[in-house]
Amino acid sequence: MARVFGLLLILFTCIAALPAAAEEGWPRQVTDALGRAVTIPAPPRRIVAIFSSNVEMLAAIGAGPDIVAIEAWTRWPPDLVARTARIGGRLGFSVEAIARLDADLVVMTPARQAAAGLVDPLGRIGIPALVLTHDRLDDILANIRLLGHATGREAAAAAVADAMGARIAHLGACLKGRPPVPVYMETGSDERGAAFTIRDATYTGDILRAAGGVSVFAGRDRLGRVSGEAVGRADPDRILIAGPPERVPALMQRPGWDGIRAVRAGRVDAVTRALLLIPGPRVVEGAEMLARLLHPDAFAAGGACLMPAEGDK
Repeated sequence: MARVFGLLLILFTCIAALPAAAEEGWPRQVTDALGRAVTIPAPPRRIVAIFSSNVEMLAAIGAGPDIVAIEAWTRWPPDLVARTARIGGRLGFSVEAIARLDADLVVMTPARQAAAGLVDPLGRIGIPALVLTHDRLDDILANIRLLGHATGREAAAAAVADAMGARIAHLGACLKGRPPVPVYMETGSDERGAAFTIRDATYTGDILRAAGGVSVFAGRDRLGRVSGEAVGRADPDRILIAGPPERVPALMQRPGWDGIRAVRAGRVDAVTRALLLIPGPRVVEGAEMLARLLHPDAFAAGGACLMPAEGDK
């Protein structure tokens, strides 16, 4: 009997020493924004997500608990931000710190030289690095699905992307036939009197169009910085400031701006910056927020834009 137990112990020890069997469907390969074929050996459980957009997309598909580090300027979701380690910021990102975290996937965008400084070194130490770009609204939906495939959360990712697409389609249908409202959207300003606005062929431009608006600088995609004189010549019907409400009175008091139609009529509003300038799942909320401002009658009782749940309230 002792000999049998001894043989069983040896057998179990040998089995435990064998490499774990590959999970079904893994390893898998995805193609990132740089055209790189990125191999992910197993479902990632220790993800480093660099930049807010990638954190928000991963959290939306249920991968938030697997995120072990974010960059210093990420603010959403707040519970995830509160519990997660920081990995770099404006001064760059450390490959050594990522390696110490035992990361099994790094998701980033090319901003602030993150991709240039991380992709090759991470490849040399065997950590998969996925680079995403979110230029247009369709890219955001596609990247949510891509992250679903990269993390083994395809169903959750498809549900998120489908719901976002349905809400955007609903806006398009209920605002159909309404003339787009000419909008100047300001994303920032400097002490020299210059201001910054959205470019047309971007996800923010897409959000504005989905909301039934159009930039007064549409078609000038190289434009980002504008003068007060240019805004005056464009004479927008509405002015939207991506920032806190206290910026509204200051804008309305700028020299020469009192002749602009939107300022004369008091049609200047502050809008939540994160819903418009972070390319993640919340951009749909941004589109709905803008639509309510630009076409309030469509959201009034009995309006065409009320979702069924809203109409039942």
